[in-house]
Amino acid sequence: MSYVLYIPKKYILPQELVMKMVDAAISKAKELDIKICIAIVDDGGNLSGFIKMNGANILPAQIAQTKAYAALGFGLPTADWYPMIKDNPAVLHGLVQADRMTFLGGGLPIFIEGELVGGIGVSGGTSEQDIECAQTALQVVKDH
Repeated sequence: MSYVLYIPKKYILPQELVMKMVDAAISKAKELDIKICIAIVDDGGNLSGFIKMNGANILPAQIAQTKAYAALGFGLPTADWYPMIKDNPAVLHGLVQADRMTFLGGGLPIFIEGELVGGIGVSGGTSEQDIECAQTALQVVKDH
């Protein structure tokens, strides 16, 4: 009896792509005249890329990493959570207790051909600015 071993194809975030994403987010931040921190995690939640722009505050460094992890954790943008659960106190108060969970805008999941491969978190501007910088970085993935 013979067996056929099936090994599924798995997409990863190559280092070169991560660096291009960071560069794109920085360019957008400069265009918006803001100083941000950018974190990118792989599908295991491991930090693949991070930068704190010169002049960015220190606290957004941790917030960006939390946003990236939270976006990966559920495959949803972090800003989408609050509107979905604001009327459910048990879920709302329960999720805020979870380690590395946030509802702040600026965390987006990263998909390649429909497969969740990571998350990006941007922090330092308004939620709208953080989202815009993260979306600019995701465009690099789509164009790749």
